[in-house]
Amino acid sequence: MFSAQAQARLEELDRRYDQILAQINDPEFCSDYQRYMQAARARNEIEEVVHTYRQYRRVLEDIPVAEEMEMTEELEALKRERDELEQRLKVLLLPKDPNDERNVIVEIRAAAGGEEAKLFAAELFRMYLRYAERRRWKTEVLDIQETGLGGVQEVVFKIEGQGAYSQLKFEGGVHRVQRVPITESSGRIQTSTVTVAVMPEAEEVDVQLNENDIKEDVFHSSSAGGQNVQKVATAIRLTHIPTGIVVTCQDERSQLQNRIKARNVLRTRLYELQRQQAAEAASGARRSQVGTGERAEKIRTYNFPDGRVTDHRVGLTIYNVPAVLDGDIQPFIDALIVQDQAQKMSASDT
Repeated sequence: MFSAQAQARLEELDRRYDQILAQINDPEFCSDYQRYMQAARARNEIEEVVHTYRQYRRVLEDIPVAEEMEMTEELEALKRERDELEQRLKVLLLPKDPNDERNVIVEIRAAAGGEEAKLFAAELFRMYLRYAERRRWKTEVLDIQETGLGGVQEVVFKIEGQGAYSQLKFEGGVHRVQRVPITESSGRIQTSTVTVAVMPEAEEVDVQLNENDIKEDVFHSSSAGGQNVQKVATAIRLTHIPTGIVVTCQDERSQLQNRIKARNVLRTRLYELQRQQAAEAASGARRSQVGTGERAEKIRTYNFPDGRVTDHRVGLTIYNVPAVLDGDIQPFIDALIVQDQAQKMSASDT
C-alpha cells in the first residue's frame, strides 16, 4: 500500500495528465508553439506513471470480483500484478535526476601503470564507442592524446542520445585492469588503472562564461609522435583562471570549431564543479568520482587471466572480458541503476 502522501501525489498526477491532454487537444492552445511544446514535455514526463497508476487501479477493482467469484488462479495472478505495479509505481515516484536526459561528455585518462594504462584507456574508449553504437547514439571526439603504441593518454568525447546520462553516470571512477602487458617479457601480471569521468553536457543557460576569466592559446595540433600535422595553428587551449581548469581541443581542422568545442567542454566542467559543490554542501564532503587514480580506488576490475569483469559496487561478475570490452556493459548499468533506486527508496522510507 502507498502512504497518504504518495496516494495524493498519484491522484494529483492523474488529474494533471487529463488537464494537459485537454490543452493539447485545444486548437487555440496549440496555435502557440511554445506553449504546446511545454505541454507536450509535461505530458511525456508523467505519462508512464499515470498509465501505470490507472492499470494499478483497474487491478484493485478486479481483485474483489475475483474473490467473490472464487476464481483462485485469476485472484493469485491479480495479486501478483498488483504487487508488481505497486513496486513499479514506487520507483516511478522517486525524485528524478534533472540531468538524466542530457547528453554526456566523457573523459578517460591513463593513471597508474605507464604504457599499459594508456593501452587500456584506448580499449575503454572503444568500449564506450561500441556501447553508444549499440544504443544508436552519436559520438564525437573533442580531444585525444594518442601514444605511438596505439594507446591513449587522455581522450574527451561526447555521447549524444536520449537518456545518455541516466545510463552512463555510474561509469565514472577508477577502472582497473589485471593482465600480462604486451611490453612484459617475463610474463608477469601487471595491475594498471584508468580514470573515467562522466559529466552531463551543460547548456549555455547553465553556466555563463565570463570572458575576462578565460585565457585562450592557439597552437598547432600534433600527432601521437608529437609532429605537427597542420601548417595552420588551429588547436585551442582554454584556461579558466579562477578554477585553473584547462581544456584543449584539436580534433577539428577549423580553429572556430575547436574553439566552440573547447568552450562547450569548459562549460560542462564548470557545471560539474558546481554540481559537486552543491552535493558537498548538502551531504558533507565526498570524494570526486575519479579519485586520485590509485589502484585501491577501483570501481571495476577487468581480470584477463581469469576472464572476468567485476563491478565492486554491486558485486556483479561477468565471465566474458571480450564481450564487455566490445560494449556489452548494460548488465552492469542495469544493476547499478537498481541499486541506486533501492537506496533512494530506503531513504524515502526513513
